[in-house]
Amino acid sequence: MKWGWWFGWVLLWLTPGAGALDLPPRQDVRVVVISDLNSQYGATDYESQVKRAIALIPTWQPDLVLCSGDMIAGQDSSLSTQQIRAMWAGFDRHIAQPLRQAGLPFGFTLGNHDSSSYQTRTGSYPYQRDRAEAIRYWQGQDPKLNFVDRTGFPFYYTFQQQGVFYLVWDASSAQIPSTQLTWAKRSLASPTAKTAKMRVVIGHLPLYAVAKGRDKPGEVLADAEQLRGLLEQYRVHTYISGHQHSYYPGHRGQLQLLQTSALGSGPRPLISGPPQRRNTLTVVDLDLKKSTTTYTTYDLKTMTVIDPTTLPRFLVGPRGLVLRRDVRWEQLTRQEQATCVNQLGAGRCGP
Repeated sequence: MKWGWWFGWVLLWLTPGAGALDLPPRQDVRVVVISDLNSQYGATDYESQVKRAIALIPTWQPDLVLCSGDMIAGQDSSLSTQQIRAMWAGFDRHIAQPLRQAGLPFGFTLGNHDSSSYQTRTGSYPYQRDRAEAIRYWQGQDPKLNFVDRTGFPFYYTFQQQGVFYLVWDASSAQIPSTQLTWAKRSLASPTAKTAKMRVVIGHLPLYAVAKGRDKPGEVLADAEQLRGLLEQYRVHTYISGHQHSYYPGHRGQLQLLQTSALGSGPRPLISGPPQRRNTLTVVDLDLKKSTTTYTTYDLKTMTVIDPTTLPRFLVGPRGLVLRRDVRWEQLTRQEQATCVNQLGAGRCGP
C-alpha cells in the first residue's frame, strides 16, 4: 500500500498542473471508476494517461476500484492466442499489479474488446477464444472482493463491500441473455441485496447513448426501458457503464447513470454540446445515510475537475433521453422538451 501511495504523490507533484489537483472530501465509501483502458488492437502497453491514473489512484485512498470494461484490445480474429495472452500479461503488469501492491480491491466488468458475448444470426459466437482467455487470466487472480455469488465469474457475479451490494452483468454486447437476467433478478431480490445500504450495477454497454458515433443500435443495450424498470424495481441506485468513450453524469427516472469516458485511446465527444474529447477518471464518494453519491471527475490531460454544469442539460439518443443528474424533466424549457418529443415521441420522454 505504501509504495503505490508515495509513488502516486511523487507523480502528482511532477505532473504539469497537478499542484492544484482538487481532492474531494471523503464520505462513507470511496470508489474510483475507470473504463476502456486499451489502445490499439494487440497492444501490450498502455498510454501515458492510463499509467498516470493508475499511479494516482492510491493517493485518493479508495475502498474499491471499479473498471467498466475493455481492459485489453482484443476482438480481432487476426490476433493469435499468444498475442491475447500477452495483452493480459501487459494488463497485469501495468494495471492489476500496481493496484494489488496498493492493497486495493478491484471490481470489473468485461467489455467487447476483452470478451465480447456477441452472437451472430446463425447462433455462433465469434469471440469464444477471447472469452476463454479472459477466464484463463481471471481464474488465476484474486481481486480481493467479498464475493456473494461468483458462479459466473468473471462474466457475471456479485460482491459486497462496506454495506454496498454490487452486481456485475455481462453487457459486453447489446443483448443480455434471459437466463442471466433471471439470475440478476434473483440476486437483487436476495436478503443480502435487500438489506444492503446501497445497490450498484456495473456493465460495459450503457442503457442509453451519449456519444457521437455510438448513438445507434448495437452500441447500447437492447430493451433499455425494460432493463431500467428492472433495476428500479429492485432499488438499484446507480448503473455504471463504459463503451461510449464519453463522460456524462446522468439519470433517468429513479436510476442514476454514470457513463464513463475512455481512460485509454479514442475518447469521443457527446451527442450534443461542446466537442471535447476527454480521458477521464471519476472518484465517487457514497453517503450511505443519505443514499447519495458525489462525483469528482478528472480530465487526465489537464488534471482538472470537470464542472458538470458545463455539460448538456440532457442528451437524446435512439433508445431514449438521459438527463444530467442535477436536472429534472420539469426544469427543461418547453423547447427543450419538444426536442426530445420530436425525436423520440412523447412516450419515451418525460421523467
